[in-house]
Amino acid sequence: MGGFRDLKVYQLAYRLAMEIFNESKVFPKEERYSLTDQIRRSSRSVVANIAESYRKRQYPNAFVSKLADADAEATETQTWLDFALDCGYLPKDKRDALLSGYEEIGRMLQAMIIHPERFAP
Repeated sequence: MGGFRDLKVYQLAYRLAMEIFNESKVFPKEERYSLTDQIRRSSRSVVANIAESYRKRQYPNAFVSKLADADAEATETQTWLDFALDCGYLPKDKRDALLSGYEEIGRMLQAMIIHPERFAP
């Protein structure tokens, strides 16, 4: 088994976090310390929690807990994407594509949570 960077869920989460970073560069300056900061932090937290969970995979409860944190952050990111759309900062097609990616991440994380034994070292 490879490292956390080899996980498809990590790769997808990382790609989406980078897309959000690039999209959020054009958000208004008055959003810098609110929406821009929040959406960047939650999207990056998904990635970081996946990486942390992988290091804890020899402890199934800790592994699952970190995966649940990643899933919660993915859900938070989806909420910020809704705000970005409704505030007019993100086009609907881009928001929908990002939401679809985070829904896929959620499915992948749930599968990992249900079967942590598949990731045991």
